[in-house]
Amino acid sequence: MAEQVEIVPVGSARDLSRFIELPYSLYRQDPYWVPPLRIAQKEILDVKHHPFYKFASIQCFLALRDGQVVGRVAAILDPNHNQFHHEEAGFFGFFESVEDSSVASGLLGAARDWLRERGAKVIRGPVNPSLNYECGLLVDGFDSSPVVMMTYNPRYYAGLLEGAGLRKAKDLYAYSVATHGGTTEKIDRVARRVESQVQIRTIRMKEFWKEVELVWEIYNAAWSRNWGFVPATREEFMLMAKDMKMILDPEMVLLGEVGGQVVGFALALPDVNQALKHANGRLFPLGLLKILYHKRSVRHVRVLVMGVREEYRTAGVAAGFYAELFRRADRRGYEGAEMSWVLEDNVLMCRSIEALGGQRYKTYRIYEWN
Repeated sequence: MAEQVEIVPVGSARDLSRFIELPYSLYRQDPYWVPPLRIAQKEILDVKHHPFYKFASIQCFLALRDGQVVGRVAAILDPNHNQFHHEEAGFFGFFESVEDSSVASGLLGAARDWLRERGAKVIRGPVNPSLNYECGLLVDGFDSSPVVMMTYNPRYYAGLLEGAGLRKAKDLYAYSVATHGGTTEKIDRVARRVESQVQIRTIRMKEFWKEVELVWEIYNAAWSRNWGFVPATREEFMLMAKDMKMILDPEMVLLGEVGGQVVGFALALPDVNQALKHANGRLFPLGLLKILYHKRSVRHVRVLVMGVREEYRTAGVAAGFYAELFRRADRRGYEGAEMSWVLEDNVLMCRSIEALGGQRYKTYRIYEWN
């Protein structure tokens, strides 16, 4: 007779350590999984110091069978999201499970109950811990590793969530684009027109934090009408920038100016996941050396975000950013890019990427309970 599954709330440092460690055993034999740095996982779950939890709350749960951890999930309540969208929503994230419906249903049910007790009328996920961070369940494109700051999971996870009663809320697309060989004639033509109106430059690293302040304002303004978006607080954005500063290529961070005013930005990060795979989640004693060694051979980037103030969107500024990013990527020896993520119903963006030669090769899904 199979042992009973026990769902327990994380209530101690030891519990949290077991919560963090589960994926490293669960994915041990998966060739495509990229072990995240444990120090980064501790940071994103640090409710005392991470700025996300200045307003939001989280409760983590473990699934135990015969004393062994076989699953995990977090229930997340974000008042900033609910205030911005005028709804009563809750979220779940950091979901991992063995291939067992009783484990998944138990975990998801515990998260749902915790959120509903606190007034949530709709529950969405996975988000880790919001759409400003890693999010979405991989439902298509299991034959390659995730790029930097994107999620990965086994194929059977979709069945576990759907078996627990969750249904699709929205799909997020990832496109693969070759960066060598330049851009299309159409994009170049639009870009030339834009360049006569908008000055595109690289980030000024000597004024890094001043530049980040400008980008933060544009980010929150440019994305304000996107499905599920919630503005990042200044403290959150600064922490993200601090983490990205260690891995970014300044030549791939672009700002666009009109009359000396920044009106848009674009960010492409080297896919450091190609180097992280060799560290097994640890910086010490040898992980950092392995990351630095393999980072030299990274040949792909992720076009992570591009934002333009609304009044300049029809001027083709996005095309100018894309053309310049691709030119620079080609010159710096990058061979390809992932452009992600893009909402499935963002038709204009999807068509723009396809005009660049992009091919949709991964799909991530946000699920919900009503």
